[in-house]
Amino acid sequence: MPFNQERAFALYQALLGPVARDIDGKELILVSSGPLATLPFQVLLTEKPAAGQDLAKAPWLVQRFATTVLPSVSSLKALRQVARKSAASKPFLGIGNPVLDGDGRSDVAMARAKLARQIQTCAVLPTQATQVAQRSLRAVDALSGGTADIVQLRRQMPLPETALELCAVASTFAPVKGDVVLAGDASETRMKTLGQSGDLAKYRILHFATHGALAGQVRGSIEPGLILSPPAAPTSTDDGYLSSSEVSGLKLDADWVILSACNTAGGQAANSEAFSGLARAFFYAGTRALLVSHWAVNSDAAVAITTGTIDAMKTHPDIGRAEALRRSISALITKGGESAQPATWAPFVLVGGGAI
Repeated sequence: MPFNQERAFALYQALLGPVARDIDGKELILVSSGPLATLPFQVLLTEKPAAGQDLAKAPWLVQRFATTVLPSVSSLKALRQVARKSAASKPFLGIGNPVLDGDGRSDVAMARAKLARQIQTCAVLPTQATQVAQRSLRAVDALSGGTADIVQLRRQMPLPETALELCAVASTFAPVKGDVVLAGDASETRMKTLGQSGDLAKYRILHFATHGALAGQVRGSIEPGLILSPPAAPTSTDDGYLSSSEVSGLKLDADWVILSACNTAGGQAANSEAFSGLARAFFYAGTRALLVSHWAVNSDAAVAITTGTIDAMKTHPDIGRAEALRRSISALITKGGESAQPATWAPFVLVGGGAI
């Protein structure tokens, strides 16, 4: 459906219009509840749109304001109290390209699965561009129990392009490049081992690029989580699904966790508040800020936005995460076409504070 620019402007007038003069030139910290908690404010229009206006030239809020979202007003005080800079010695760890099969029938799924298995490290990247897939799952009824259905997990679409995303970001760090774990190494066992040994807390930035699931989307689990490489047989410690409760048990000392997956801003349960699921779990684990998404994301957009954000921070070390994200999204919008569609760029939001 065409994007309703008039409604986006009307929402801006109702929500931020009364304080337009007060917020001009400032970075916005937003605390919203109810339906507004699921609204990415950067999709609002700050001026009345012209008839038939090109989306690439629309006066989006993201073109004017860097924004950060907080789960509650009280969380601002809590985050500032622990907003020391990370003491981690390593710059970056990327986790993605899990070993998945897709539906096992279509030529596209089989080709993607084959390519994904070939990319075990950043030294083995395809020279040709990969077709991108949407990182989303079909909703299913949750079953009782704590072990995810690995058959369902394996049937998710392989994501070989996430290896390109992670390796591109890792290569921006100097003099030491970031670390990346891919394919079979991107497992629940590996993450828990790194957490228990304290090695996970040695990274200032963690970047997960995979499928994300809301509560009830994965059979056998009632929690939101991230899909990693399923084991040959599920166990109580590794079923290929890193749930929110398991995330909260990881020991982190991260300035930033990037969740380049779908629906990672969702709640712990169907009727719970936004940011109460994976986002809250990562805060418990020890991160100071998160990049999450409100809906299923296109992998092409995820690659452009995440790499663009990191690059902006490296090129301009005086800016913070919110401004870096704003610049990355703005650059994508100006490309026009599908890139200018809000469905493509709007789901990503920055949550939490912390040191720059």
